[in-house]
Amino acid sequence: MLQTLKVEKPFITESGYEFPGIEIGYHVYGGISPDKPVVWIGHALTGNSDPLEWWPGLCGPGKTFDPRYHTIVCANVLGSCYGTTGAASINPNTGKPYLLDFPLITVRDMVRAHELLRAHLHIESIDMVIGGSLGAFQGLEWCIMQPGLIGHLLFIAAGTRTSPWAKAFNEAQRMALEADPTFSDGSPDGGKAGLRAARGIGMVSYRSFEAFQKTQFDPEDDRMEDFNACSYQRYQGNKLVNRYSPHAYYTITRAFDSHDVGRHRGGVKKALAGINTRVHCISIETDILFPVDEVKQVAEMIPGATHQTMKSLYGHDGFLVENEALHQIVTATAWEAKYLKGIDS
Repeated sequence: MLQTLKVEKPFITESGYEFPGIEIGYHVYGGISPDKPVVWIGHALTGNSDPLEWWPGLCGPGKTFDPRYHTIVCANVLGSCYGTTGAASINPNTGKPYLLDFPLITVRDMVRAHELLRAHLHIESIDMVIGGSLGAFQGLEWCIMQPGLIGHLLFIAAGTRTSPWAKAFNEAQRMALEADPTFSDGSPDGGKAGLRAARGIGMVSYRSFEAFQKTQFDPEDDRMEDFNACSYQRYQGNKLVNRYSPHAYYTITRAFDSHDVGRHRGGVKKALAGINTRVHCISIETDILFPVDEVKQVAEMIPGATHQTMKSLYGHDGFLVENEALHQIVTATAWEAKYLKGIDS
């Protein structure tokens, strides 16, 4: 069940904006107990705080992370639209939704909100943080910001800074939103056509040539239109419009672009050199958003970190699809024996 922490004290963002308070939406499965290892899951771009909903192959009874044996925590990120303060929230200064007035937030702001939730839950240490893409950004920042807090980080399909390539995809999506005249008309429902187009752009970066060839290939039936890939793109756009806020999408893609662990820390190498968490980096062989070499370079800069490439046709989204492969990686590299209780039962 979604829970909400109301933080009734000022929260100042990295960009200098001061919220009088924030709300944090979160889920906890399995209860908090000294006998259970804590697994904190970082969700990706449009995810929510319920990993049993969006990562059912990895989380749930009988799965890799089992609430019978593990404490599973996931918080909706600052700026999103699933229970945490974001663009659709009411601005106390105007009595209206923030929408495009919502300030720039960063991955560090998201982690600082996680820290408030961790303190509220009285969690003194986290055995594992796992996440892909934006979720991995959060985990890496957290290891730097709170040395010694996290025992193990499973860092999937991400980098130390958002690359120009990834920023270009995000900017194209924001341009699609801005091209929708309803996006800036002050209505919380504005921007839906722009979000559909943005999602279509995003899907090209999240999947791979091989995935589209396998799942959207047209039969040799002499058709001249109504192609499978075209209908798939529209389906994905409509699917996101039905569950996500265009203004939150704008906010979160900007936060995604802000990711740079070396900012104000003397550069990436210096920032990573001080990490004392056990880090295992996972790349996906067909990922065009965060190619294998980019993820491998992360492991090379973190003391003692390891790296492996996961096979998948599904590109960047492979971490949401390849449940058995991730299960094998977790059990082989991440857990001490005491944490494996129940995983294979």
